[in-house]
Amino acid sequence: MKIIVPMAGRGSRLRPHTLTIPKPLLPIAGKPIVQRLVEDITKVCGEPVDEIAFIIGDFGTEVENNLVAVAESLGAKGSIYYQEEALGTAHAILCAKDSLEGKVVVAFADTLFKADFKMDDAAEGIIWVNQIDDPRAFGVVKLNENNIITDFVEKPQEFVSDLAIIGIYYFKDGAYLKDELQYLIDNNITEKGEFQLTNALENMKQKGTKFAPGKVIEWLDCGNYAATVYTNQRVLEFIKNELKIDSSVVCENSAIIQPCYIGKNVQLTNSIIGPHVSIGANCKITNSIIKNTIIQTNTAINNANIVDSMLGNNVKLEGKTQELSVGDYNELS
Repeated sequence: MKIIVPMAGRGSRLRPHTLTIPKPLLPIAGKPIVQRLVEDITKVCGEPVDEIAFIIGDFGTEVENNLVAVAESLGAKGSIYYQEEALGTAHAILCAKDSLEGKVVVAFADTLFKADFKMDDAAEGIIWVNQIDDPRAFGVVKLNENNIITDFVEKPQEFVSDLAIIGIYYFKDGAYLKDELQYLIDNNITEKGEFQLTNALENMKQKGTKFAPGKVIEWLDCGNYAATVYTNQRVLEFIKNELKIDSSVVCENSAIIQPCYIGKNVQLTNSIIGPHVSIGANCKITNSIIKNTIIQTNTAINNANIVDSMLGNNVKLEGKTQELSVGDYNELS
């Protein structure tokens, strides 16, 4: 089994946090989004994953090494491919064409999920979906009486289905997928100027491929900072029985209301932390109350009362009482 992870997008809706770090590497409960994603997929695959291929932009050697290390931590080979121009989802996946062989899971790295099943790898194809209240902003699928997908509909303005595609797909034959993606490129078949995976899926369906829906318990988006903070909250709830406070954490006259993730060498003084707070390594928090917030590394907070917020690396925050979204290396007082 192989996992293909397109993640070259700029993450403009998550600025300023994505000005210095790619969106899939932002932390959720102490781990990068993409790491949690591939860990969750590995759990439902039902067989060993032998390769994880990451399709990235110009992220730098350190990021590439970190991604390879994520794959290796799961017992898989880590491969790096590049998408130099944003030409759509089909084009992004095809950038990893050398890895499109055998059984393949394609997962776009801006979503997380909770599931309690093992994937049926005997199926020709699986498209993971989630039932939502308002499907107008999403691609959706329609099913027949045999629970087989009959139609893909992009952002329907009139109701046709409430099963939204969450961006995770399984293909029994990766080489077949590769051929269909290449067909779109060779024949310049685009939607709004981009090569789209849904066009390849439609072509495969027309040729007789049967796609089944894979349903999840919960689908978590990381599209903007508010959604990412909520995702952090939910993941902390999922893993609350696994959370432990590192022995390097200094907690003086402070309370930690679980679930929280507290990184190494964090210093807490006269503060109340939690619930649903993630704090990266080497942070110092003094005389503050923090709830439902993501704080990255090397950040200092004093005399603050913040909730529903997201703070970057190397931030200095003094005397604030509000909801905040603060990028790296900012100072606020």
